[in-house]
Amino acid sequence: MSIYKDIAWNGLWKQNSILAQLLGLCPLLAVSTSLVNAVSLGLATILVMMLANLAISALRALIPYEIRIPVFILIIAALVTVVDLSFNAFLHDLYLVLGIFIPLIVTNCIVLARVEAFAAKNGLRAATLDGLMMGVGFVWVIALLGAVREFIGQGTLFSGIEMIFPTLSAVQVLPESYPGFLVAILPPGAFFVLGLLIAGRNWLDARANARLREQRLHDQPPPASVPA
Repeated sequence: MSIYKDIAWNGLWKQNSILAQLLGLCPLLAVSTSLVNAVSLGLATILVMMLANLAISALRALIPYEIRIPVFILIIAALVTVVDLSFNAFLHDLYLVLGIFIPLIVTNCIVLARVEAFAAKNGLRAATLDGLMMGVGFVWVIALLGAVREFIGQGTLFSGIEMIFPTLSAVQVLPESYPGFLVAILPPGAFFVLGLLIAGRNWLDARANARLREQRLHDQPPPASVPA
């Protein structure tokens, strides 16, 4: 169980694909203009990562080492095609908003990095969990980024939710007279907010490490006295 806990912790925080490894920044910055767009792309990425890790872990003994990267990309591309066609068929309005960024999951560094670094070297259960946790780590960061940008930029949350659930509508958090802050929705705003998130993570890690050092010093036995 400790192995699975480590996998979960690495995906969610320690080796978070965005805050720690800075992977997949292109879709992160482009799609996170609203909470709904961000979560939608994140869930599609989770599905691809889980299935890709599962498939490659199951086939790793059959894939020659020399051609592993083309085979990995082929498997990922097949899964992304299924997700892309599913969005087009069942969530067409959202599909039009996300545009090219669903097919670009094929080239997302997060997906390829995990299948190469983990799925190709571990069993089915561990590989699937790694794909899930890395995906969840991606989702919570992109969701937070999208929520902050939408809130500051438009004063709303869940803008575009009617594309998924027609009976729902966006939540107007700030007064309708709020003029909006355009920079938050533009790419510079995405960089600013992401930088603050990374700084916050580093600060929390520094505090945790400092408390751990203090605890270790406190637990150390006092030095033995030297007889006169």
